[in-house]
Amino acid sequence: MEPRQVADLSPDERRAFFERDAGVDAVRGDVRDIVERVRDEGDAALREFSREFDGVEVANIDSTDEAERAVEAVDDDVLAAIRESIANVEAFHEAQLPEDWTREFADGRELGKRFRPLDRVGVYVPGGTAAYPSSAIMGVVPAKVAGVEHVAVVTPPAEEVNPATLAAIHEAGADAVYTVGGAQAIGALAYGTETVTRVRKVVGPGNKWVTAAKAEVRGDVEIDFLAGPSEVLVLADDTADATAVATDLLAQAEHDPNASVVAVTDSADLAAAVCEELDARAPDRDRAETIEAALDGEASGVLVARSMPEAVLFAEEYAAEHLSIQATDDEQLLDRITNVGSAFLGRYTPVAAGDYASGTNHVLPTNGGAKAFGGLSTETFLRSSTVQRLSADGLRDLSETVTTLAEAEGLEAHAESVRARFEDDE
Repeated sequence: MEPRQVADLSPDERRAFFERDAGVDAVRGDVRDIVERVRDEGDAALREFSREFDGVEVANIDSTDEAERAVEAVDDDVLAAIRESIANVEAFHEAQLPEDWTREFADGRELGKRFRPLDRVGVYVPGGTAAYPSSAIMGVVPAKVAGVEHVAVVTPPAEEVNPATLAAIHEAGADAVYTVGGAQAIGALAYGTETVTRVRKVVGPGNKWVTAAKAEVRGDVEIDFLAGPSEVLVLADDTADATAVATDLLAQAEHDPNASVVAVTDSADLAAAVCEELDARAPDRDRAETIEAALDGEASGVLVARSMPEAVLFAEEYAAEHLSIQATDDEQLLDRITNVGSAFLGRYTPVAAGDYASGTNHVLPTNGGAKAFGGLSTETFLRSSTVQRLSADGLRDLSETVTTLAEAEGLEAHAESVRARFEDDE
């Protein structure tokens, strides 16, 4: 890999960085057919799609008992790591729980807000080319912390579903586990089948088929957001360690050949050193083929800015899922960046720490979504309601304002609903 200058990027090259494509639109038609069949045919469609797409005959779609047994099947060190991760994620998400509140105003108004959990949610836990017990933790734990009564997990079938994933699902507190993946899993959660319980909201990362299915069912069921392939942007100055920068890029690149991995620095020497590290380390990784495909992608690269302000502007427009800042003034740089899913400050804060164990959530907006919304949190699983009580004097003080505005809108009965309460006084 060779460094490129930010100032020299062509319009097409800039578009590749800033308009990252998850490939969702290309599969929307096929996904629509899959979802419709699941809605119409239920479990029969799920089993057929498992044979067709996963090459697996699924006898029992409900794998809740299997997940419980998996706890005994995983190595002790893996189980200990799962439990420590869960404890850290619980602690961070418990700190996010909002409290009901009420405020009394001197004019007789008592106003407040209360928060209540959704009753049923579904969590998608990816499978396929890698096992993701961490995604089970990140999806299930915040829901349980929020107080969701029934958390259902779907995860793709296999000849043997990874026991670490199943153990993490159980330890995180899932109430039901279904062995079904892809677009058909999202359809099952959205509409229910003979086995799968219909939910109010579907969350969790997945491939373009999963993302397209979430887009298809949105409106019939709530979703968190539409997420694409993993991405990281490392913002670094000349004090950064090239190995730390390169290994953060490699870590995200191993997720997906379409992952977007970018480093931006004002140091040409650092950029050259990072490229050397990437070239040296990538071939030795277990998932080297995936990593090299991601590094070769149009939305990946090591870029040299003319100054740190130019690098910051690039980062702000990029709106990274993961933003690593490895620079002397990291907090000051972060203060200048609004659009970010999750920020990692300093050499000893690799993105992998947030992926697994620091406690923050790794289900985050991609493809520039950080410009409009944040990642998965306790609040994702809560509804808020406003509450109000007016005294007679409080309503009397508001009556002219209410009746005037109601009549201006042509809603005479609204105005009368206020006046009628004071007829006896007259």
